[in-house]
Amino acid sequence: MSFKRFDQEDIVVSADSITAPAWTGNKTSLTSFFTGSSSEINSPAGNYFYNIYNEESTSPSTAIQFSIAYGNRVGSGSLLFDSAIDDRSYSSTVYGQFRTLVNGDEDTDFTFISSSSTLTPNSVFFISVERARFKEKILPGSLTLKLGESSEISLTDNSLSASVDTFVDAGRVYSIKPGAAGVITNSNVEYGKLYPDVGLIVLNGDLLAADGYIGALNTNSNSNSSPKNLEVFYDALQGHSSPGFALRSEETLTSNYVFVRARNSEFNYSTNPSNITGSGELLHDIMIDSPQAYITTVGLYNDNNDLLGVAKLSTPLLKDFTKEALIRIKLDY
Repeated sequence: MSFKRFDQEDIVVSADSITAPAWTGNKTSLTSFFTGSSSEINSPAGNYFYNIYNEESTSPSTAIQFSIAYGNRVGSGSLLFDSAIDDRSYSSTVYGQFRTLVNGDEDTDFTFISSSSTLTPNSVFFISVERARFKEKILPGSLTLKLGESSEISLTDNSLSASVDTFVDAGRVYSIKPGAAGVITNSNVEYGKLYPDVGLIVLNGDLLAADGYIGALNTNSNSNSSPKNLEVFYDALQGHSSPGFALRSEETLTSNYVFVRARNSEFNYSTNPSNITGSGELLHDIMIDSPQAYITTVGLYNDNNDLLGVAKLSTPLLKDFTKEALIRIKLDY
């Protein structure tokens, strides 16, 4: 075994952005959605969110694609936990959890821009993309979301036309406006926000209800009531032609390239103990004047001589004084 210390230029770090379809089966768009079983919907968790699947729950290839939730700034639109104690409800809990996730505090409400006005709606719908689907982050400009039943609206994010990126505690934030695949058709109305770094879409429920798209499905924001707003929003996702709900994921693949250089004067003698006599001389005279060795494996060690990684060559590489070798090792993480 022979050792050689790497020089600074022998190690190079590279980062590449990889994009892919977000949904199971390498699908860019979803046009059919399924909730979980009735026991899942009627469980305590069903008061807070629904998991949305690509196929029926009985299918062997079913997988969670995203979840939907309804939040209300003042706690309306759902039952209270205990009306005898306070006015906290499922919807206020959901609103507070997402508010803390996005803004990092409990005081900053979700706001949206309509023309020149800033709106602070009570009703807000949330779409949380499953982490395995969006991987590191959602690819900005890839979103198309169709909503409605009797009427339909197509929404996308303004990342392609935004002059600067805006950041909150959850990372980048873009406006969601009418359009498709990053192309805005009406820039005056903000229907929601996209937070690509946490895989979250937030929609202005009050505006959607006022426009008649979600409101036509009887969204209810009464206090201490059980209006089934999650079913209302789930129905609004259904029945749309392609692309329906289109999305792509994005992740940064970091690679370390290690260049192992075997110069003509290096690594020409076999280190196999069977090639050396008991007195330390070469067993075969031909190896003195015309040595040959075959490189089969490269080991990566630290300064403590601990083996950190092993690279195997596909075929043995012949080495002698008339040859030089350059072996490139790629480490992805």
